[in-house]
Amino acid sequence: MKGYYLAQEGHVVNALPPVDITGGKTSQAISLKNWGHATLLVLIGLSAAAFNKIIVNACSDAAGDNPVAIPFNLFACETAGGDVNTGRQAILAAGYTPSANDGIFYVIELDAAELPQGSPYVQVQLTNGVNSVIASVVAVLSGGRFAGDQSATVLV
Repeated sequence: MKGYYLAQEGHVVNALPPVDITGGKTSQAISLKNWGHATLLVLIGLSAAAFNKIIVNACSDAAGDNPVAIPFNLFACETAGGDVNTGRQAILAAGYTPSANDGIFYVIELDAAELPQGSPYVQVQLTNGVNSVIASVVAVLSGGRFAGDQSATVLV
């Protein structure tokens, strides 16, 4: 078996650094123009209660303009401190309602070919009311057209 060097063959983006998502937060829009696939990790630390939804938006540019919610594939690890995901779940554009457990995560898998024409950027929206929830979003891109020791930014 052979592994790979993520920093050379992929690209990692701290799309939403750990933050309290009270009132909701949206990650940085990430360009998939030169990448074939995005793995989006939604990491939940502490939560007073479950937040409302995890939504994936396709956008027209790095500013997140013209966001359109799209369906996505999700793997959930909703056991606190666990590392075993559920099987693939096809989630509608309306989004996914997460668990209220602490120390959980979600893996969203998205091919660039699934994005609508004219919307080569993707962002994760975490909708929330008044519940204090600490969360973050990390994007891992793969299938790059130009991989190497230093890949170009995907934030412009």
